[in-house]
Amino acid sequence: MGPMPTVVPTTLDYTARHPSRTVLVTGASGYVGGRLVTELLAAGFKVRASSRHVDSLRRFDWSEQAELVEADLGEKDDVARIMAGVDVVFYLVHSMGDKGEDFEEAEKRTARTVADAADAAGVRQMVYLSGLHPQDKPLEELSKHMRSRENVARIFLGSETPALVLRAATLIGSGSASFEIIRHLTERLPVMVAPQWISNQIEPLAIRDALYYLVSAADLAEPVNRAFDVGCGVTYEFADLLKMYGKEHGLRRWIFSLPLPLPMDKLSGGWIGLVTPVPAKLAVPLAQSMAEDAVTEEHDIEAVIPDPPGGLIAYPEAVRLAIKAERERGVPTSWDRSWTEVQDAADSLPTDPEWAGTSVYQDVRSRDSDLPAEKVWEVIEGIGGANGWYSAPALWRIRGVLDKLIGGPGLGGRRDPHRLSTGDRVDWWRVAELDRPRRLVLAAEMKVDGRAWLSLEVEDTEKGCTYTQRAVYAPTGLVGRLYWWSVAPFHAFVFPVMARNILAAARRGPGESSTADRAG
Repeated sequence: MGPMPTVVPTTLDYTARHPSRTVLVTGASGYVGGRLVTELLAAGFKVRASSRHVDSLRRFDWSEQAELVEADLGEKDDVARIMAGVDVVFYLVHSMGDKGEDFEEAEKRTARTVADAADAAGVRQMVYLSGLHPQDKPLEELSKHMRSRENVARIFLGSETPALVLRAATLIGSGSASFEIIRHLTERLPVMVAPQWISNQIEPLAIRDALYYLVSAADLAEPVNRAFDVGCGVTYEFADLLKMYGKEHGLRRWIFSLPLPLPMDKLSGGWIGLVTPVPAKLAVPLAQSMAEDAVTEEHDIEAVIPDPPGGLIAYPEAVRLAIKAERERGVPTSWDRSWTEVQDAADSLPTDPEWAGTSVYQDVRSRDSDLPAEKVWEVIEGIGGANGWYSAPALWRIRGVLDKLIGGPGLGGRRDPHRLSTGDRVDWWRVAELDRPRRLVLAAEMKVDGRAWLSLEVEDTEKGCTYTQRAVYAPTGLVGRLYWWSVAPFHAFVFPVMARNILAAARRGPGESSTADRAG
């Protein structure tokens, strides 16, 4: 029998005054959306959770409590269908990845479609989480991603349905992309020569406070149509955020700003993408948003939504809460939910008839053990991230750095240190198939000329269990074949040691096998 599902505790103690309201959360599979649904349900609201792929919602502990709906927000019929009977709509959809030069127009069209559907459905209140930027700066001078967010906000504010827009800067919480950037830059670089924006002013916001404002927005006595700045009330330089994170961990850091600014669209994002697990396609818009000061210019939200009980959370406390939450319960939601990419990567292993005649290379290792299968499964499900790959860690690190240099994800860690869900990232892999407690299939996202999978299986036997490890590679062209043969000598060492050490780690028990077993 496998481990029991993780129960994600709520972070707020909020009881809805209007529990009869039905709330629609778009982007419910995302970092903020996934956590917001938890809090809305705990407060007593009826929740309809929307995603482009409904399967991306089934991994959440709240999936059986909320109404799950699948919709493309760019399609009028889809949006009209999910809006029916809704009182409050949360719009938590942002295009962070690189979707071409026309993504701004695409986001405006989607926002207009959603706004029109809300008007037609008689929605009481729209709520949009936008970005914080200087209000006196012309729209055309903002970064394209920040400009797009502001355009969406203006569309909602100009529609018939009242819209409450919350402008926030960096969100600090376990699983937040911004928090991951702060953490990894600080932990990996004792001395930092950073872009000029490292000295920009920023007012972060704890995810707990962001959730408080969002849940409260669904519970307003009267609809509100206005944008509000929200922050923690204290302004820092971005470099201060790194130094203060380091102080929490006993790390002293030296940070120097370049005298000239780096181009925000490539070099800064590439620098973040190389040093942290956040891929460049997400790091670029984040770096662009750092090009401007992000400080609240008013605190008028207090007249509509009072400050959280106990006051707003200061940045150092937000860091402590994020670290504590991650250690105690893992990360309930994460920035890293590229579900469309997962669907593309999660095709069946090349054993189906459609692969007939195609070159497929495999490295298969199988070992018997007197341990019960569930003991081995605990190690399998915890593989990667801080637990490593149980063989030749130096080789894995080198391969991860090389992958980062050519634009791949590298050894980027995982969402939760103990438990996986379909679609989760595990370093340069994605969970393509999860049959707990028997089979884990990882689809590779590293830069290779071909497609690769790693399958880890365990099966009960009369004497214990059999562990089977299968690396599968379907090359593309001559380059792909040359790649496989070039790494075959390393596989001949890495994979047998990996199989042996996984069983050794299972025998010692979780948390007691880190050094010796991972070293190989």
